[in-house]
Amino acid sequence: MGLLKRFKAAPLPSSFFLTSILGLLITAFYWGKIGDDWAFTFIVVFGLMFIALMISMSKAPADSQIKLDEASKKKR
Repeated sequence: MGLLKRFKAAPLPSSFFLTSILGLLITAFYWGKIGDDWAFTFIVVFGLMFIALMISMSKAPADSQIKLDEASKKKR
């Protein structure tokens, strides 16, 4: 239980979200063409990416998200 109290989720970039959603949609669309084994594997991988993203969005502290946003604005 002590490990869960110290757990800190890192905010993930929006490209991670885009990759997981597009991966799920493309795999669902081409399910019959790529074979059931590969399609199932891709669905599991992209589904886990999406779950990690949802955990990151709900548990990450707002301060770290603001810092990431400011850093990305400076790069532009």
